[in-house]
Amino acid sequence: MQFKPAGDSALVIIFGNEIDERINKKVHAVAEAIEKASPEWLIEIVPTYTSVYVYYDPLKIGYSEVVEAVKPFLNAEPKKEKARIIEIPTVYGGEFGPDIEFVAEYNGLSVDDIIEIHSKPLYRIYMLGFTPGFAYLGGMDERIATPRLEKPRLKVPAGSVGIAGKQTGIYPLKSPGGWRLIGRTPLKLFDANREPPTLLQPGNYIKFVPISEEEFWEIYKKEWGEER
Repeated sequence: MQFKPAGDSALVIIFGNEIDERINKKVHAVAEAIEKASPEWLIEIVPTYTSVYVYYDPLKIGYSEVVEAVKPFLNAEPKKEKARIIEIPTVYGGEFGPDIEFVAEYNGLSVDDIIEIHSKPLYRIYMLGFTPGFAYLGGMDERIATPRLEKPRLKVPAGSVGIAGKQTGIYPLKSPGGWRLIGRTPLKLFDANREPPTLLQPGNYIKFVPISEEEFWEIYKKEWGEER
């Protein structure tokens, strides 16, 4: 474990250097413990794959004092709770996943293989980032790992499911993006009027469930209140 400064108002607590479920559970346990204590100098806690960013008010406390202040929380252990599994209905290929054929060809597989391999695992949500509600997932089969686009798209539809390197993820909002798009979910992953606004939370698990285009639009209408 290491402590490092990040600028003049943040401490990074590093628990490891690889994507590992055990490390990530420890990260979230420590982050939750500090956040629950809510010291008056704390501005924000941001858990990542392998570290916790502790943002503090430098007018109230210094870096070395923050290091000492967080040490009692490092013994926090992950809660032994039943994991929440969220099913993500996904239509693969076609206009919804324009890069799926490239992913298949790149890996020497068929499109059906990509769908089967991608939808088989349970994926742990390690962290949120990039845009509100964007979930970084662990557990993708390396047989379908594919490099990012050389030139990112300016607009990626909300709900798009992509692959970048050895990772897979879902775009919760319409945004630019360089991941290879293989499908799309009709679920509304981010809603500012919902509490919490993000459907997916770190520590949850998701399961992609292949659906038809017809099923996609039926769910889409219920989720978004519009036809298309």
